[in-house]
Amino acid sequence: MTRFRHLICTAIAAVGLMLSVSHSYAQQPDADQPGLIPDDSVELDPEFRKQVVYYRTTEAPGTIIISTAERHLYLIQPGGRAIRYGIGVGRDGFQWQGLLNISRKAEWPDWTPPPEMIERQPYLPRFMAGGPGNPLGARAMYLGTTVYRIHGTNRPDTIGTKVSSGCFRLVNADVADLYERVPVGTKVIVRQKPEL
Repeated sequence: MTRFRHLICTAIAAVGLMLSVSHSYAQQPDADQPGLIPDDSVELDPEFRKQVVYYRTTEAPGTIIISTAERHLYLIQPGGRAIRYGIGVGRDGFQWQGLLNISRKAEWPDWTPPPEMIERQPYLPRFMAGGPGNPLGARAMYLGTTVYRIHGTNRPDTIGTKVSSGCFRLVNADVADLYERVPVGTKVIVRQKPEL
């Protein structure tokens, strides 16, 4: 009987420890939450809703310009305009800048976190099939030969924040809209500071 009690107490303690650890990961503001089904009732701040804006640039229509400081992605249109989307960007230490092209596109992409991400966040799955609970969301556009993407999200509440490991996330409706507007080969400019 004593052994049985000891076994029960050990099992309860182990379950409690697992729950407290998983709860602490869920509380991290930058934690990905694989399997979480997106809450489509989340209202974006008006600044981060898709809209057409005036945008002066010498870049050709069809070019994507990402401003990490503003947390906006601009799809350049003719006539000094752009379609502006709100985005989530890389958290401190994971932001970058550069010039790339969209090398591949995928609908409801599978997700395989890179080894560096697994090392930082060992609780992540090693693979996750595409679908509503996948952190890549409804669409992904892969940037060159890097591990970075423009993709959807299962966390619409993170738009306008610095939360990712370097990718750019949009709400699923916006990423699906952008996906239909740009082909493979589209030029993507990533800037950390606003252009003067």
